Amino acid sequence: MPELVFFSGTMDCGKSTLALQIQHNRSARGLQGMIYTRDDRAGEGKLSSRLGLVTEAVEVADDLDFYAHVVRAMTAGGRVDYVIADEAQFLTPSQIDQLARVVDDLGVDVFAFGITTDFRSKLFPGSQRLVELADRVEVLQVEALCWCGARATHNARTVGGQMVVEGAQVVVGDVNRPESEVGYEVLCRRHHRHRMTAAAARAAALSPDVLPVD
Repeated sequence: MPELVFFSGTMDCGKSTLALQIQHNRSARGLQGMIYTRDDRAGEGKLSSRLGLVTEAVEVADDLDFYAHVVRAMTAGGRVDYVIADEAQFLTPSQIDQLARVVDDLGVDVFAFGITTDFRSKLFPGSQRLVELADRVEVLQVEALCWCGARATHNARTVGGQMVVEGAQVVVGDVNRPESEVGYEVLCRRHHRHRMTAAAARAAALSPDVLPVD
């Protein structure tokens, strides 16, 4: 039976790598799919992994109707055996409904990949709708790690190495950006609560207030 599957995890846990692996495995068996993405780090119309892998994809805007787009491809004689939607957290709830319709009405497997919560630990609307509708929600087993070595469960937005908790929900960035830029860092819940990024931890370790010396 076709399924809508949501693969979720924090940033830096290999979601896009798995999306590319699924695409490779199916294309190697002669299957043909449609790949969608939005705001990928590699630029418009790209699905990329931090390992350096990249493939062409359809860039999604808010007005793209997934169901209509797949139907047009099929009507034009194209073959669609599966759909991959990366950065699914950026999709609108109505677009997630359209992906569910692709599964139910067209009998096509849909694999969606995205992070569940934003830098404030709030659900992205697209991810929330996927949790509500998906046949399966798979938490990726490649665990990203907090700077302390614990399992990372939260995404933090940083500016100048310091964690921020205000601002627009979507600001395109990536992990391992220079501290002077807007970037992201994965943290365990404890250090997310205390707003303790790797840079802040280094600064605290050097502070005379941490380990006073007589």
